[in-house]
Amino acid sequence: MHIGVPKEIKNHEYRVALTPGGARELVARGHRVSVQAEAGSGCGYPDDAYREAGAEVLADVEALWASTDLILKVKEPQAEEVARLRPAQTLFTYLHLAAEEKLTRGLIDSGATCIAYETITDDLGGLPLLAPMSRVAGRMAVQAGAHSLEKAQGGAGILLPGVPGVAPAKVAVIGGGVVGENAARMALGLGAEVTILDKFLPRLEVLDHRYQGQIRTVYSTTETLEAAVRESDMIIGAVLVPGAAAPKLITRAMLAEMKPGSVLVDVAIDQGGCFETSKPTTHAEPSYVVDGIVHYCVANMPGAVARTSTQALTNATLPFVIALADKGWKRALTDDPHFRGGLNVHAGQVTYAAVGEAFGLEVVSPEQLLKD
Repeated sequence: MHIGVPKEIKNHEYRVALTPGGARELVARGHRVSVQAEAGSGCGYPDDAYREAGAEVLADVEALWASTDLILKVKEPQAEEVARLRPAQTLFTYLHLAAEEKLTRGLIDSGATCIAYETITDDLGGLPLLAPMSRVAGRMAVQAGAHSLEKAQGGAGILLPGVPGVAPAKVAVIGGGVVGENAARMALGLGAEVTILDKFLPRLEVLDHRYQGQIRTVYSTTETLEAAVRESDMIIGAVLVPGAAAPKLITRAMLAEMKPGSVLVDVAIDQGGCFETSKPTTHAEPSYVVDGIVHYCVANMPGAVARTSTQALTNATLPFVIALADKGWKRALTDDPHFRGGLNVHAGQVTYAAVGEAFGLEVVSPEQLLKD
């Protein structure tokens, strides 16, 4: 199979979908890998590293998209990339379609087969290709929030761990999944006072046992959310409904109850955000202020630590890429029901229920497509 790896073009996105080591694995299996020139330069992988791995480096991005069967990306395709997709191609990347109607309709019109990293599951019900970036984003959320608390950034001028004689900041994390735990772990390590809110009691029990009471666990209700809003210096939104739009848990009216200069970090922004006042931002202009509250809503946080993120992502995606390359999308998804959950759009049809529900579109199940 001919595999293409274009350079990411989203604002301040430095990751690449395949490391030279990953390219070497695919070439050794008899596949042809074409990488756009400078695709890996943002994370420390020069073109020569890909050449040494057996891949070809193409300067002509149009030729790369036109000649390849399988396109590997990190972020959702931008408008000019959607226009390059062909019906015979398979796109494998993060999509987050339930928050992006224009993109969804563009992919439908392309006729391509579009498989999303974030909706592939595993035997435990986890999301193995979302988890690596969730770990990175959770940890980065605390770094970003701590910086946003500085007075020069519009924050209250609070040092996260405090100092002897001065209390640390209070950090509330909404959601106890992969993002939430990693955010809480980072905040705890920096010396903050940390609370996790979640509705799943078994998960709260796991976290309570794992951190031996160092992190306060609270069952999430309207009342406990309102208390967190009043008490916290930083709130991290880490809520995930797989493949669906995130629920709006903090309304604009609730901002009036927050301390002036407090910080909201919305890690769910890829799925529309879990704060009513959230809107996607970029690394170029990462934050804004609403009613005296700083909002940090960068939609590709892991892109800022591109080297770490690229290595972690390729470690997770490579087995699935190999399956697609060796078998083709249809057999690969037929053989693996968890991989099948990644199919979001195929040949002009929506194949993931939450995406169809978000926009009132008819959904054809992957099982039906594979049967046909």
